[in-house]
Amino acid sequence: MITIGITGGIGSGKSVVCDIFRLHGIPVYDADSEAKELNDTSLVIRSQLISHFGEELYREGRLDRRMLASIIFQDKKKLAVANAIIHPELAKDFLKWCSRQEQHYPMVIIDAALLFEAGFHRWLDKIITVYAPKDLRLQRTIARDLASADEVEERMNAQLAEDEKIRRSDFTICNDNHHSLILQVAKIMKELSENIVS
Repeated sequence: MITIGITGGIGSGKSVVCDIFRLHGIPVYDADSEAKELNDTSLVIRSQLISHFGEELYREGRLDRRMLASIIFQDKKKLAVANAIIHPELAKDFLKWCSRQEQHYPMVIIDAALLFEAGFHRWLDKIITVYAPKDLRLQRTIARDLASADEVEERMNAQLAEDEKIRRSDFTICNDNHHSLILQVAKIMKELSENIVS
């Protein structure tokens, strides 16, 4: 089984690319939604986040994501602490998920914005970066999240630079509203399928 990582900066459109792969019948592990679930349910994550950032971080048994974001996205040390708590538990969950897919699918995908930052690349055979120009990413994210430009910039600055992601990837998909995502995915699918056969 081939394990593939799809990453890209905020607003790059990697989720849309993952949806196209899903249409090809490939299971996708959505790291963002799985992390949200784990942040609410994992006793390990909960106890460590509370010990570092305080009891008020959880309300009625659920993580106050907006409060956590306001704490960590303005302080790189606090962001690193939160990531060091969440990412290892997320990695364990992903590897368990992979083992459940192995008998049924020739390839699986993890959709992860912080793929390199979280160290997920260590468990992957191939990596795809979805690229879009910064101005376009900013517009998309402001519209999607109803966030201010400053808030989006903060989140962008907390991620690995786009050119570094591209340098460390096997494939790049350009999502600039001028190149066909479907054709780019089909080309990568063909190459990956040939690897499985050979």
